[in-house]
Amino acid sequence: MIVWSHFLHQQGFRKQLGEVLPHCPSSPNAYDPSDVALGYMGGILCGADKLSRVAWLQSDPALSEVLGVEAIASQPTFSRFFDVFDQPTCNVLNGLHRQAVHRLPSHKDSYTLDLDSWSLLHEDGHQAGVAVGYTRQGLKPCQRPLIAALAEGKLIANYWLRRGDSACVNGAAEFLRQTVKSLPSHIRIGLLRGDAGFGHNSVMAMAEELGLKFILVAKLTQKIQSLCRHDDQQWQATELAGFEVQEVELDQLGRRLIVIRQRITQRPQAGGKSLLEVPGYRFQALVTNLPTSVAALTVWRRYNGRADIENRIKELGQQFGIKRLCVDNFWGTEAMHHLAIAAYNLCVLLQRRLGQLEKCELNTLRWRLFSRAAVWSRAKGKPTLKLAVADPNFRSWWREILAKLTALPNCNAVDSLQA
Repeated sequence: MIVWSHFLHQQGFRKQLGEVLPHCPSSPNAYDPSDVALGYMGGILCGADKLSRVAWLQSDPALSEVLGVEAIASQPTFSRFFDVFDQPTCNVLNGLHRQAVHRLPSHKDSYTLDLDSWSLLHEDGHQAGVAVGYTRQGLKPCQRPLIAALAEGKLIANYWLRRGDSACVNGAAEFLRQTVKSLPSHIRIGLLRGDAGFGHNSVMAMAEELGLKFILVAKLTQKIQSLCRHDDQQWQATELAGFEVQEVELDQLGRRLIVIRQRITQRPQAGGKSLLEVPGYRFQALVTNLPTSVAALTVWRRYNGRADIENRIKELGQQFGIKRLCVDNFWGTEAMHHLAIAAYNLCVLLQRRLGQLEKCELNTLRWRLFSRAAVWSRAKGKPTLKLAVADPNFRSWWREILAKLTALPNCNAVDSLQA
């Protein structure tokens, strides 16, 4: 964890926390709010997915010294800490994601912004904001977050927590506006992607107002299903066997509707929905404002990359604890999620700092970096960490990691991986 702690020190993250955390301790014996937040984030990286499990790390005295905090807080302290959050303070806390995105380099082909929404199940159902809503398991007590991610940078750019009975599109247009307006000037968005939950006119209108190109999934309404039932003469073959398209101009200027059908026998992996009236096919419809020079098959291929956001959601839920992090106060729960997402973004930036060409998940980081046996001591009063690295090859790898970590970083206008 000393690698993580040193990286946070390089990023000036304690100062960033001090600027966005909402309160100052009233008692002289109280922990500094930044210490509480850093201990909480360190606990998540160590594998904790509940406040009680973060508090259990109090039994490891070396961890607080490595993290540079007074001590890991107790569970009641964490509960009181998150209980003071409200909507304005959560909006300020969202600034941590903007600061993380600011450290990305500019991208010559611009970035792709992906939107998604999913359900966080809470079976006990007594926390604020937990309401019965639609999930993959049927109607269940849940909360329904909104998330925006930059596909090429693997970073989370914005996050909202919503009640469980919210529809996907509720607040999505304002969420999109807030996300795009908060991006730094060197981060240009070339394409917006979203699933059927965001294929609503309000989201499209906001995207056009912001000057964004988009590809959104359209719901298979009766009108679109009538197109799906057209005979073979209406469908255009593509270079992919069993993949055919129809294209229809919409009433709104510049928008195109692309209806796709895939023959199951030739493309068993095909996504989409089946219709009883047209057996043997799966159908999908996309709405886009990309110019007609972009072929329908290219539009479909560019949309398919959106599936990667599901990996971000899965990692946040299972490895950063968001699926189980919840307190009675709704805004306290959102604050817990913001800090967990900040830990995720910092892990991505750490890997970029160390020169990794491909992002790895937190579990891999734990085994390679964070879960390294060591002896913590104070030799002649100086804090000393002795890593247990017996393998000579692995020892040279560690020397390389430490050399990269202590080297001066490049400016954010140049990708460190290409320098």
